[in-house]
Amino acid sequence: MVPRDATRRTPAKTGGADGVAALSEAIEQGAGLPAVARAAGAALGGSVALIDRSSAVLAVAASSSAEEAKLLSGGAGVETLELRVADARVGELRLRARGEDPGEGLRRMVSTLLALELERSRAPEWASDEAAGEFVTAVLERSVTDRDDLIARAGELGAKVAEGAGVIVARAAPRAAQPGDWRARVLIVSLRSLRATGTGAIAALGDGSERAEIAAIVPGEESSLSRAADALARELAASLPGFHLTVARSRWVADPVDLYRAGKEARLAANVAEADGIEVLAFEDTGSYRLLLPAMSEEPGELERFYAETVAPLVAYDEQYETELVRTIEAYLDADGNVTPTAERLFTHRHTVRYRLERAKELCGHDITSTEGREKLGLGLKAMRVLGIARPRGPALEPGTEGGRAKVRRKADG
Repeated sequence: MVPRDATRRTPAKTGGADGVAALSEAIEQGAGLPAVARAAGAALGGSVALIDRSSAVLAVAASSSAEEAKLLSGGAGVETLELRVADARVGELRLRARGEDPGEGLRRMVSTLLALELERSRAPEWASDEAAGEFVTAVLERSVTDRDDLIARAGELGAKVAEGAGVIVARAAPRAAQPGDWRARVLIVSLRSLRATGTGAIAALGDGSERAEIAAIVPGEESSLSRAADALARELAASLPGFHLTVARSRWVADPVDLYRAGKEARLAANVAEADGIEVLAFEDTGSYRLLLPAMSEEPGELERFYAETVAPLVAYDEQYETELVRTIEAYLDADGNVTPTAERLFTHRHTVRYRLERAKELCGHDITSTEGREKLGLGLKAMRVLGIARPRGPALEPGTEGGRAKVRRKADG
């Protein structure tokens, strides 16, 4: 939301040295970001919008509502200037000049002043969120194990976990290229939702470039954890329409020392939900996957070896040749080992299904038509999901490409 006094006003002095002097004076006096934005607009001779690194609009100085809308939508004539302090990006300035080009030198001077002021004004909030993120990561990695220390440190960050808490994991993957620091935006939206549902939620933004993962410790009663997860899913869907979204939650734990285990539960549920296309999933609803949690937590290497001995060769083959062996195995198991409904589900011929099952046997050494083979490959698929390994999907199988793709008949397809 744009601050009420941040629009449609500009200082009397405009452009050149007078404009820079007015901007410097506003910063020196601590006039606030709306006044600083108006001074920057005057110095550059245009309308400006000041946006932080999470894409939150902090202040706008524009001559009209229509001008403001053009700035925020990045319409015609809008120039975006990145605001940096040393190597760190702290935000951006959007400029729509009204007259002459202010010149590169003036742009750089104003941008530098704004970057320094933006970092100064937002640094405490950023530092607090970063400290909370580091603490959440430490708890979920089991680096903090002393109960009293954990409770005290969480309390310093505003999270009262002494009487119980849970863990929520949210994942967001953009369907198309996103402007700005979209991963930070996912964190901001998540924190806003979680703190609106209850008090004291703290979160960490995980590493990764293709998707953002938010892991949050949510204090409160058992029922509040479910409400928080549902509310988060709704908020993410409303705020991030161009993303694939997954929200998962652990069971509630009475003892904060068990938050490490709760984190494992939430991530296992997120892996299963992501693989099966489920938007919101609780750990207690993951069925037999729950039996694999000890292996995931204590012996992930053994789980990885089992996956490598069962499904991994099929995944590799699918990725190389854009076939559908894994999908066929899944459909066959879902159809209780019956070829006809498997073929119907896959929109293919029964002979194709039989060929793929035979090819899978050759590659991995397990015959899915036997009881032992079904058990091993079924567990292999579960291991794949628990480990967070995505289904194989080459370019020809990407969502949205089916309608414009002609089916190529191979000998393998009968």
